[in-house]
Amino acid sequence: MEELKYCYKYPHPSVTTDCVIFGFDGTKLRVLLIERGIEPFKGKWALPGGFLRMDEDAETGALRELKEETGLDAAYIKQFHTFTTPNRDPRERVITIAYYALVRLQEVTGGDDAARAEWYALDKVPALAFDHDQILRMASYELKRQIHFEPVGFELLPKQFTIKELQSLYESILDVTFDRRNFYKKMQHLELLKQVDRGESKPRQPFLFEFNAEKYAELKHKGFRLEF
Repeated sequence: MEELKYCYKYPHPSVTTDCVIFGFDGTKLRVLLIERGIEPFKGKWALPGGFLRMDEDAETGALRELKEETGLDAAYIKQFHTFTTPNRDPRERVITIAYYALVRLQEVTGGDDAARAEWYALDKVPALAFDHDQILRMASYELKRQIHFEPVGFELLPKQFTIKELQSLYESILDVTFDRRNFYKKMQHLELLKQVDRGESKPRQPFLFEFNAEKYAELKHKGFRLEF
């Protein structure tokens, strides 16, 4: 067989994408885990991921995995690190490009692996396969950092939500407890929320809000950082 002109003779590492998929159930932040059906680590829980195809870039591969595990065609997805420890995969030399994704639990339908997928609260996650414990820790740290700069709630909350749900989300990510009145005043002052007209039919129900995307874009353009 004729050798290709650019077929190098030295060993090549394989490349995978792993995706930390976060969702919010109204009270706690959760992460989607997959039970492995094959070796290595058969029966252990792991992050969704897979080998990169020859005709796709890393983000395309990550979005494909996201589609397979959640049924979602599009979501907020962000690359946050590349893991390169030589022995991280016992099968062969594998480099993984890690992403985290933010999805609304209400929109997740499940994909090919739904029968062996489960949402875990972050404080209930079991020991994971490969180096996925490290990947999850770094993704959680990155999400905690990015919440000051990115509209995280846009992607994790339903389109309309209560102040209690919004506060619970921020408390879950930052691992803190806010005074409810001060939290509401902060959001009011920033004009990041728009109150939804609930009409006359539900006078005793909590007020619902939507994010003001235009205001957020304006603040971000000015170098906005959300502080509590």
